[in-house]
Amino acid sequence: MNTAAFWIATAERAVRTFAQALLAIVGADGLGVADVDWGTALSVSGLAALAAILTAVATSGGPEGPGVTETVRRSGP
Repeated sequence: MNTAAFWIATAERAVRTFAQALLAIVGADGLGVADVDWGTALSVSGLAALAAILTAVATSGGPEGPGVTETVRRSGP
């Protein structure tokens, strides 16, 4: 958890979660893009991203990976 690789993987997970939550809210609303309550949609998506970060921290299984069974693959030799 004390490595840059951990936080890069965690940030990537949070961004993906944010995008997925936002897409789900906008898509499930059934309204046009102009009719979406963007404040609520962004707020809920932000909360989902925060939950992803907290989950990664709480379940960090070792010094590198953001999940219990994950390890961050390092690039290079």
